[in-house]
Amino acid sequence: MKDWFKNFFTQIKTVWGKWSGVQKIVFIGILAVAIIAIVLLLTISSKPTSVPLLTTAITDEDKLFNISSRLDQEGVSHTTTADGRIMVKDAATARRMVSILTREDLLPSDVSPWDVFKMDRWTVTDFEREVKLREAVTENLKLHIEALDDVDNARVTLVLPEKELFVEDQDPVTASVIITPKPGSDILGNRKKIEGIVKLVKLAIQGLQDENIVITDHQGNVLNDFAGLADFDMLELTKRQMKQKEDLERQYKNEVLKELMAIFGADRVRILKVDIALDMSKKTVETAEFYPITLTADNPSTPYDETKVIPNVPRSEQQIDEKFEGTGFNPEGPPGQEGQTPPAYKDLEGLVGHYTNESRTTNYEVNERKIFEEKSPWEIKRITIGVAVDGVWKWVYGDKGTPEFDTDGSIVREYKSVSDEELAKAKTLIEHAIGYDRLRGDSVTVQHMQFDRTEQFQQEDQQFRNRKKMQQTILYSVIGLGFVLVAFFVFRLISRAVERKRRLREEELSRQHQAMREAALRSAEEEAVEVQMSVEERARLEMQENAINMAREHPEDVAQLIRTWLVEE
Repeated sequence: MKDWFKNFFTQIKTVWGKWSGVQKIVFIGILAVAIIAIVLLLTISSKPTSVPLLTTAITDEDKLFNISSRLDQEGVSHTTTADGRIMVKDAATARRMVSILTREDLLPSDVSPWDVFKMDRWTVTDFEREVKLREAVTENLKLHIEALDDVDNARVTLVLPEKELFVEDQDPVTASVIITPKPGSDILGNRKKIEGIVKLVKLAIQGLQDENIVITDHQGNVLNDFAGLADFDMLELTKRQMKQKEDLERQYKNEVLKELMAIFGADRVRILKVDIALDMSKKTVETAEFYPITLTADNPSTPYDETKVIPNVPRSEQQIDEKFEGTGFNPEGPPGQEGQTPPAYKDLEGLVGHYTNESRTTNYEVNERKIFEEKSPWEIKRITIGVAVDGVWKWVYGDKGTPEFDTDGSIVREYKSVSDEELAKAKTLIEHAIGYDRLRGDSVTVQHMQFDRTEQFQQEDQQFRNRKKMQQTILYSVIGLGFVLVAFFVFRLISRAVERKRRLREEELSRQHQAMREAALRSAEEEAVEVQMSVEERARLEMQENAINMAREHPEDVAQLIRTWLVEE
């Protein structure tokens, strides 16, 4: 194998040496182009494919940001091109996200329904175009509905009637959708999700109205009959109102209880009931306010007020002054005909009269301000709160500073009730805390009440007994330990005294024995008796002398050695 590589490279060098400079440059250029083409092919093939979320570019920056944020919430990876197009990984993801964006009104207003459903253009006959359009809309609508997380399967039927010349003869466009929910989904009872599907179907088909859309489940139950859900909506609204009432009562109760517990103590305050009556009706109040006209405004740089106002100014005026003096004139009819003058006026003919009529009308202009006020979703109508405060229990101590006990073994306690002054102060604090309004009918009651603390007292008595027993046990243990230590030290002292006496007695005996041996030796020397000692006797004698010397120098060690010998024997 090595020889083959060697021959191969040798042949390459030989061929390379035979080529001219132009051939070498051409070969290098071809090789470079091939390498670049391979690199581009690998780069393009390894790049993930993506599809546009919407075929229309989004020019509104706010809409683009909202859509991008919603995609991030769903965990969909996407990119945004320079012209405002959002790219996602595949068509299924695009359909699912378009359904969600349509349901939540996040699509721009300039995006048409065809852009939403990725419709293509057809250039065939009108009949084929209509058939393919219906099939395409139906299939795309089915795919969009099935792209929802709550829908397992969907069947869509569309009726697109032919266009008539007159509007009154035109049949409406209708659509029916049958959905099969996924296990565990709440889409059948979630009105918001059903409304999203209705809006999705309505955007997909031009001219389709809400009343011509029917959405049912796989059991035939109509889901978009919102008119029949009025009672259900009322029940849900009532539940939310009750929850709002409970939350508000809990908030007031916790705030008042927290403050009272900090003042009187954690176990001396009980809030029996907090009841808040709420007005949940929606109200819009329109108020017309008339105020004077300012002629001269106040100058803030002066210490006095230069404001000049007038209540109104004249806008228009009408004046009528009518006078009449002389004989009244009653016209007659044509010649030869009887006049039509009534008899009452005819009797006044020829009389001299006097008539005066004065009328004056002046219209004034005033400043008017109209205030439209929409009240909050709820308004507190009445607050009722009842609070019970317990007194203080104190132990009764004797002359020696120890608690006194009753005949049953319990600790004697005395009770001190809460004064009326303290109750009044607590009531005032509670009224300020809840925003008390007498005209609204609020009621705050703070009463002194003695709580039942039998169980608490039993626990305190038992804890006190246990503590006393523990103290006695520790005291007796300390006394016993002290007695043991004292006995040990006494025994140690006695043992040392006995040991010292025994050691002194042994030393005395050793000295006597040594003196006897020395006396015997002296007597033998005096008598000039030659004592012939063996080697063993001399060694024993030296050992005895060494033992005597050691006993003199280290008497305690020798005594310990003798005790050891005695124990061994």
